[in-house]
Amino acid sequence: MNKSSHTPSFTHSLLTFLLIVAVIGIGLFYLKASLHSLMLISLIIAGVSAFRLSENGFTGIRDAMNKGIFKALPALYIFILIGVLIAAFIQSGTVASLIYYGLNIISPAIFLPAGLILCSFMSVATGTSWGTVGTAGVVLMGIGEVMGIPLPIVAGMVISGACFGDKMSPVSDTTNLAAMSSGTDLYGHIKSMLVTTLPTYLISLVIFAFVGLQYASQPLPSATLEAMLLGIKNTYTVSFLCLLPFIVMLVMSFKKISAEVSMLSAAIVAVIIAIVVQGANFTEVLNALYSGGTFETGIDTLNNLFSRGGISSMMWTFSLAVMALALGGILSHFGFLLVLISTILVNVKRASTLVATTIISCFIGNMTMGEAYMTIILGGQLYSKAYDDHGLDRKMLSRSLEEGATLTTALIPWTTGGAFFASTLGVSVLDYAPWALLNWINPLLSIVLAMLGIAVFRSVKKVK
Repeated sequence: MNKSSHTPSFTHSLLTFLLIVAVIGIGLFYLKASLHSLMLISLIIAGVSAFRLSENGFTGIRDAMNKGIFKALPALYIFILIGVLIAAFIQSGTVASLIYYGLNIISPAIFLPAGLILCSFMSVATGTSWGTVGTAGVVLMGIGEVMGIPLPIVAGMVISGACFGDKMSPVSDTTNLAAMSSGTDLYGHIKSMLVTTLPTYLISLVIFAFVGLQYASQPLPSATLEAMLLGIKNTYTVSFLCLLPFIVMLVMSFKKISAEVSMLSAAIVAVIIAIVVQGANFTEVLNALYSGGTFETGIDTLNNLFSRGGISSMMWTFSLAVMALALGGILSHFGFLLVLISTILVNVKRASTLVATTIISCFIGNMTMGEAYMTIILGGQLYSKAYDDHGLDRKMLSRSLEEGATLTTALIPWTTGGAFFASTLGVSVLDYAPWALLNWINPLLSIVLAMLGIAVFRSVKKVK
């Protein structure tokens, strides 16, 4: 309930929101400023704008910020565990074994579908599309080029697989942000996404398999593959036992055991395997859980992958989330979001229209703000009440946020994601976008299914 002494007008709300969007957009694209600094300026703008609406001056504004953060404390704890889990997976050889076994199944005829699956497993295990694209993606681009497969196709395959995991992994920051911003359970959110993402994934897999057959006669770059495999073997003891932490996490996730317990259990198993199987020093493993490890494999791409993770690696996302949640708390508590969303949704009468509006507005949010994090968090603040009023389960909102924000950022050249993928893979966004099948088919399929009344989850009790 809004405790402010006044309700902002639509003009007041719109100007506040547009000013925040302008600060973030201009700051990111023209000034190349830190997103955290821009978030601080946005907090100041929101605070000043809300000051005359607050009964208790700054105290009321601070209380609104605190409430915005308090609602998301469980997800903030998970951010810390994500860093721990990634570091533990690297120390135990889980990530290395996934790459090793993945590279061993690659052949010209199945390169594209196998690469899609490899990137998917990589990103599900690590929860990061950027890490997958920057490591396995770079390797696959080199292999695909030698095979004579057009690089935009290979890049699209890599990004499709990487974004699948970034969207579906319980250790992904965007997955947790979407669930947190929507006020829904993490595993309920993932289960909801499976309904639209799995068909999209199968469609993408079939298309890549068909396209890959056209290049079945191309030779494999055996020297590159051998160097990669040798680098892994010289650094880790590769064993199916090393996959146990990943299996533990998946099994516990599917059994709907709390995310914190699942991640911590998988991390503990990974630490044990790192010590017993990999022969790692206990103190070094513990230190790596905070700061990540350092490995020298002789292959730069592998070194970059195996030298990440740890609690410290999550502080960028953690601190940004805290600031964004504080901003959302001000905009929500003082009625800015309520005024805006009421005006936008005045003609939205159907659930399918609401889903389409959410996905499209998230795409526009990515275009204007250049970052999926803000789009997800503000989208959750903007649309929560509308989904309640339409009797829709909040996991419908979290799913729409992911499909409109997480997936489309790779399709926009000036977003941080699009710029990173293009520079890392050496292919422009406009060239690879048609082949990033999962990223554009999934949002479209979600809208179509909603229009057909399929995969529309209703809440047990309609909130008024």
